Amino acid sequence: MDNLTHSLVGLTVAKAGLEKLSPGATTLCVLAANAPDADVILLAFGDRWTFLQHHRGITHAIAGVITIAFLLPLIFYAIDRLSSRFRHEAPKTKLKGLLLASFVASATHPFLDWSNNYGIRFFLPWSQKWSYGDLVFIVDPYLWLILGGASFLLTARTKFLKYWAVVGAMLTVLIIASPRSNSLPNPRLIALLWIVALIALIVLRVTNARERWGSRIAFVAIALVFCYWMFLGFAHSMALSRGSEEAAKMASANGETVARLAAMPRLANPFRWDLVFETDRAMYRFELGLIDNNNATDSAVRYVKPAPELIDTVLQQRPGRIFMNFARFPVMQLADPNCTTRTLVQIADLRYTEPGGSRGSFAFELPIDCPGER
Repeated sequence: MDNLTHSLVGLTVAKAGLEKLSPGATTLCVLAANAPDADVILLAFGDRWTFLQHHRGITHAIAGVITIAFLLPLIFYAIDRLSSRFRHEAPKTKLKGLLLASFVASATHPFLDWSNNYGIRFFLPWSQKWSYGDLVFIVDPYLWLILGGASFLLTARTKFLKYWAVVGAMLTVLIIASPRSNSLPNPRLIALLWIVALIALIVLRVTNARERWGSRIAFVAIALVFCYWMFLGFAHSMALSRGSEEAAKMASANGETVARLAAMPRLANPFRWDLVFETDRAMYRFELGLIDNNNATDSAVRYVKPAPELIDTVLQQRPGRIFMNFARFPVMQLADPNCTTRTLVQIADLRYTEPGGSRGSFAFELPIDCPGER
């Protein structure tokens, strides 16, 4: 998930009671909820392929998360003890409280990252196997609203309100006025609901909701998130069921058999899913609506699996090896199938884009000798 969501989760669990365990626990919860993404530092020491290879690696695995969750409070506690000597005061933080807060907040990160279709490798360094939840899109404005709203209501200090105003304004522009807003389903309806929700939050803040309900606001927000995920889980199971039927029809029409299938969420739209499946001879992707009767084959794309010789050629180059280890539904095609000397092989992960597309590290091209020349 995006780091705003991770931060809001850390802040919400702190406001649910973890902040009472020790001074500094709130800051620790926000840092711990984001800490596994420290692997972004790899961008400073390597290229995009180094990052693709190691992102969501050991820092996101169970072993790495436990290590980080243990180290962070020790660092907090050590800094507090050191600074207390200069202040000539007793240390303020409580190590046991910091440890508990850190472990709870840290555990949310791999769970959130597992919930989308990028996936996570829980058992590194012993296993490279990826696991995918396929429930939540990589960014979700509904989570921003629920968690951000609770955190806003529970912020005690008035001086922080200006920061909430900046965050709220930026997200409102993103939801309502940015080019990205056009990719939302029913953008006008979502914009209206967003504005109504913001007004409601401001009214609750002015009417002292925090003083009346306290940490129960955070617990309600957490409960709403779990209800939302349960709803997404139900929609996901429906998408898999209907998608399996459609995939079987498409595969049968080409004399193929479905080997595996995945249903992946779309931005802020639990009623529409992207289905990707593999057969013995090809990869397919199509859109599926849960509340409409559109023909799935109208949106279907099909890519024949590449010859083993082409795969071997791709694997001989470092970007190809790293990408094939990451990709869930890799597809390839030659830029010029009738070439005579050199051409480009276009490679993509079909869960994100198609060959020849431009999606960062999810689609790229490699120069190779033409098939007849190898």
